[in-house]
Amino acid sequence: MSIGNNVVRTLAISATLALAALTSSAAAPAAQTPAATYQPKFKGDPARSDSEAAALAYMRVVIRAQRQFNKQYDHFATSLVELVHSGSFTKRMVNPDRGDYTVSFAGKKDSFVLSMMPKMLDATHRSFYAEDDGKIHADEEKPADDKSPIVK
Repeated sequence: MSIGNNVVRTLAISATLALAALTSSAAAPAAQTPAATYQPKFKGDPARSDSEAAALAYMRVVIRAQRQFNKQYDHFATSLVELVHSGSFTKRMVNPDRGDYTVSFAGKKDSFVLSMMPKMLDATHRSFYAEDDGKIHADEEKPADDKSPIVK
């Protein structure tokens, strides 16, 4: 009987150790995995996060659509709605809520201003600004403007 108890005790201890080993080995990689780093979407990608990449892509689409609109009608669109079907700008893109960013647009026939403000301003969620010259400016401390550094 004492041998049976020892076998049961040994099996219980072995099972406990095996469970502990599985639990700690499963948790260890998660604890040791460094914070995910941004993977650039193309060579020379200036974005610092997926959210910034999406915001910059949106801005590029608006800028290209405005250039095409201006070429076709000899003036810029005065609203985002007016840009629908110009270039690759779609009706869905009129919505100013762009995930982690909010779009602001002001257009006149001879110029426009486009800005994107993150809901949380930090080093990986900069604010962006562009005018009809097509240059995108960024700032990680305040809303970007024409004096902010140009995104390269």
